[in-house]
Amino acid sequence: MTSPPATLNRDILRLAVPALGSLIAEPLFLIVDSALVGHLGIVPLAALGIASAVLQTIVGLMVFLAYSTTPAVARRFGAGDPSRAVSVGIDGLWLALGLGAVLAAAGYLATPTLVGLFGASPEVTTAAAAYLGISMWGLPAMLIVFAATGLLRGMQDTVTPLWIAGLGFAANALLNWLFIYGVGWGIAGSAFGTVVAQWAMVAAYVVVVGRLARRHEASVRPHREGLRGSARSGGWLLLRTVSLRLALLATVAVATTLGTEELAGWQVAFTIFSTAAFALDALAIAAQALIGKGLGAGDEPFVRRVLARTLGWGAWFGVIVGVVIGALSGVIGLLFTGDPAVAAIVQPALIVLALAQPVCGVVFVLDGVLIGAGDARYLAIAGGLNLVPFLPMLAVLWLLAPTGAWGLAWLAIAFFDVYMLARLVTLGWRVLRPEWMTAGA
Repeated sequence: MTSPPATLNRDILRLAVPALGSLIAEPLFLIVDSALVGHLGIVPLAALGIASAVLQTIVGLMVFLAYSTTPAVARRFGAGDPSRAVSVGIDGLWLALGLGAVLAAAGYLATPTLVGLFGASPEVTTAAAAYLGISMWGLPAMLIVFAATGLLRGMQDTVTPLWIAGLGFAANALLNWLFIYGVGWGIAGSAFGTVVAQWAMVAAYVVVVGRLARRHEASVRPHREGLRGSARSGGWLLLRTVSLRLALLATVAVATTLGTEELAGWQVAFTIFSTAAFALDALAIAAQALIGKGLGAGDEPFVRRVLARTLGWGAWFGVIVGVVIGALSGVIGLLFTGDPAVAAIVQPALIVLALAQPVCGVVFVLDGVLIGAGDARYLAIAGGLNLVPFLPMLAVLWLLAPTGAWGLAWLAIAFFDVYMLARLVTLGWRVLRPEWMTAGA
């Protein structure tokens, strides 16, 4: 499998470029929601910030459905067993459906309690509950899309997810505009449009995976062993994601205490961070697929070359993304809200975000490398260690409660600088050691 530099570059780009498009589509769902809802006023936008934090936390905790499926499928594919590779991926889809159904029902019932935990104003709380309650019924669809995307990535296909994500984004934008402004449902219309678009994406994946199963003569029925294996391999990744979501929720909670304008500003800043993160994560997706395949084939030199190349590209890509965010920092707030006051508050935070992008690019690649290698246990441990310097700084901000542009800027420093640097240290230390590189299917 060892490839010359030009071939390796093509392999990375072949996976990363389409992955970039499909990854960006997911935060674009949130950007469309934020832009359309933002023009309804500050209260709906702040409500979207709370509802999105809860929803993304639930979905994020289940992201192991993609992250555990990709290396499991890629290793078997690299070992020359595509039929088993597809079967393992389909087991992940069944697990996603079951978990999604349970979470949708439980989340709908718990919506008032979850929203109330943030302590926002009554108007913001009511609007957030309306959005979140409807969005809960899209949870099964989101999880199925995660698992199906992981299956196709493991089979070294990132083009098909790009097409499905692109069509889903177009449908989401059209439906949201129709239900928010055409029908007049306001923030509830945004949630409803997104749910419809998510289930349409599931229908497309069912067709694609069915054809893949027939081509490789793979079983589409769930297997107890496969379901148990998917759940077991994802357990450590679940713990890793818990630490990530704890960091996010704690940050939103502190932003809520600063005030409604600051919370709305954080929603804008974090939306841009999420978009940039998914763009930078394209290289991590390529690393996941190629490293899983390389380890399955037992080609360690190839794995080391993928590591070095994707790390270098991640740093430079981060520089480019940072320059773009910095150049647009003065107008981003206006594009989202049309409110000059909110735009002024959010600009310093966006500059902090721009400066942190090279570090973010390296961190996301390192994360993808270790996920592709199946080093989930260490990722879970590192996730806990990363909170050690971050949570005390958040506690200080909560006590001091700085407001306005400087308050939001310090919150951005805590998350985009302190937390991301902690992740760089823990992940960087790991890849310098040999334990993560375990070959075989």
